[in-house]
Amino acid sequence: MKAAKETGPAKEAKAARAAKATGAAKPVKAAKVAKTPKPAGSAKGAGSAASAKAAGSAKGSAASAASKAPTASKKASTAAAQAKPAKPAKPESRLAMVRRARRINRELAEVFPYAHPELDFRSPFELLVATVLSAQTTDLRVNQTTPALFAKYPTPEDLAAAVPEEVEELIRPTGFFRAKTKSIMGLAAALRDDFGGEVPGRLEDLVKLPGVGRKTAFVVLGNAFGVPGITVDTHFMRLVRRWRWTESEDPVKIEAEVATIFPKSEWTMLSHRVIFHGRRICHARKPACGACPITHLCPSYGEGETDPEKARKLLKYEMGGLPGQRLDPPPGYPGRPAPPLGANSG
Repeated sequence: MKAAKETGPAKEAKAARAAKATGAAKPVKAAKVAKTPKPAGSAKGAGSAASAKAAGSAKGSAASAASKAPTASKKASTAAAQAKPAKPAKPESRLAMVRRARRINRELAEVFPYAHPELDFRSPFELLVATVLSAQTTDLRVNQTTPALFAKYPTPEDLAAAVPEEVEELIRPTGFFRAKTKSIMGLAAALRDDFGGEVPGRLEDLVKLPGVGRKTAFVVLGNAFGVPGITVDTHFMRLVRRWRWTESEDPVKIEAEVATIFPKSEWTMLSHRVIFHGRRICHARKPACGACPITHLCPSYGEGETDPEKARKLLKYEMGGLPGQRLDPPPGYPGRPAPPLGANSG
């Protein structure tokens, strides 16, 4: 016998009992809700999604940064180490200074193998008078002045007996001509009266003569008698201080300090080389640093012009292609002789 068809209420009650038995509550409706999209116009929903995405992105960036942190920290540490100021250089030892000074002397000997006294002279007397006249002027001006002086007064006896006004007129171009006239006439008289008309070859005798100090005495001793001596003129004083050989400003102290650095046999030629370098390259106001051959040994490099082209224009005498200071230079001098007084020096 065919069962009776279940009515709507009975069918629903049966489905409810079945769902309860299996633990599924309204499966069809739940599935339908899962497939139903949220309204497109829901700002709250969009904002939640964007926030979630941003949070995820930020989390990813943070994780990435965290993973790179050790490398960045290492680079920062390296940069910081490199950025630390360099430790101040240790003061140069006495031994190191002496070695550097002697090397400067050797290299200047290669640069100026022809270094010589830049005063024209034919006798110790002429050199003595010329050296006294060279105070506060150039050797060139002295060399242009002394030919006429020595032509008229060739010996100490002649000069001692001269008329002061006539001597003043002859040496006027050298400056301070009245004081210099007194000095050279006085030393000429002393040579005549005390030394038989001859220039003495001892330091203690020379410094007793009017107008003669240690610098002048050493010029005469070193170049007329072959007695070693250090000539501390303005060029020498300037350079040895720039080179840190001494900190003294007193010529006698400078002479004594430099004398301890070099053997006695080097004193005279050392003086010529240093003075040559000071006159030609290492000038007082604007050193030609960019054209200097001993920059690698100079602690004062950079005080002057460092551009090579500009520095070359500052070079003087034969280094700059110009006439030297002597009208009668010695054999082997590479430059042009200086012109006589009144002539064009170009």
